Amino acid sequence: MDSKEAQSQIAQMISFIASEAQDRASEIQKKGEEEFSIEVHRLITEQKEKIRGSFEKQAKTVETQYAIAKSMAVNKMRLEKIKARQEVMNQIEADVRPSLAKESQNAAFITKLIVQGMLMLLENEVVVRCRQADAKLVKGCLDAAQTEYTNHIKTETGASKTCTLSIDTLFLREECLGGVFLSCFGGKITIDNTVDIRLRLTMEQAKPAIRALLFPNA
Repeated sequence: MDSKEAQSQIAQMISFIASEAQDRASEIQKKGEEEFSIEVHRLITEQKEKIRGSFEKQAKTVETQYAIAKSMAVNKMRLEKIKARQEVMNQIEADVRPSLAKESQNAAFITKLIVQGMLMLLENEVVVRCRQADAKLVKGCLDAAQTEYTNHIKTETGASKTCTLSIDTLFLREECLGGVFLSCFGGKITIDNTVDIRLRLTMEQAKPAIRALLFPNA
């Protein structure tokens, strides 16, 4: 083999090696680019998930805070309405108290209160308690109450029944509106027919109608 053939073979080997190296380099580069692309996509996806998770968490926090704030606002408004209605009810009660206090000095009114209590007890002896300031007025109503009670029993049942009334040695609080408190058997059975309790019961029973009248949209 002469020198020219040797150089030609060497050149071919060098060309082959260079081609193989270039192909290998291209393959490595392509694989590297693919891996790089996959890694970039992974990182982008990961960051997107983090951002999405963070956004969803913040959105949920905002929604929760909004729901709490809305609930508090609704409750506050409801409480304010309840307070306003109660203030009106209290004012109505305060407005009628002077008239009821005046009515409690009416002998016919006191007599009716006593008879009502007697009809609930249906006993032979009943003690009547009142304010000390009303003792004279109430004592003056006892005979009429006893007669009215007997007549009512006779009319309703045909039976003859009497009841003896007496004034209690104890008295109602002076700050109450008046009326009577009946008892028998040494105070074991009682009927509270004071003006205060009647007012309270009337207000409680009339509350729905009053609310509907004063607060139709509430």
